[in-house]
Amino acid sequence: MKWLDRLLKGDWVGIHLAVNVFVATVVLWLLVRKVADLNPIWAISSMIASVDPDVKLAYSNFRARLTNAMLGCLVGLAVLVVGGSTEWKLPFALAVTALLSAYVVRVKVMWRQAPITAALVIASSLERHSKLTSIEIGLRRVGEVILGCVVGLLVTWLISKIWPLTETAKKGK
Repeated sequence: MKWLDRLLKGDWVGIHLAVNVFVATVVLWLLVRKVADLNPIWAISSMIASVDPDVKLAYSNFRARLTNAMLGCLVGLAVLVVGGSTEWKLPFALAVTALLSAYVVRVKVMWRQAPITAALVIASSLERHSKLTSIEIGLRRVGEVILGCVVGLLVTWLISKIWPLTETAKKGK
């Protein structure tokens, strides 16, 4: 019953988050599924990782996720272009991506996103036999991830303008 007490005392952070996730999921579903005729799961999962009731935190998550996603994309594409991909290249590429994220990029928030993105790109070649098709699918998935991040940030910003968080809700998170 603690959650009910918090709700009655004006702690609406969880409801803000739920509204943000709901609206952004609907937007992504319509954009990716209905307009592009693709599966929206990558975009939706990325949106969930970057959305937040607090716009400053959402922006921080967005920036970190985007930076690490770009790193993962570059490493994944390099593996595909240079030597293709096999099951045995995947763990090495992910380890290299994790090291680059930790020691070169050094954006600790969402630093696991870099190897996740590299895995998305490389895994596409494990499913297909054509290098060009693999690169295309990998880039499409990265695009869906970035779209999810952008929609998450935009929905957070828009809802914060329509329904701002109280200062006590921001501090109580």
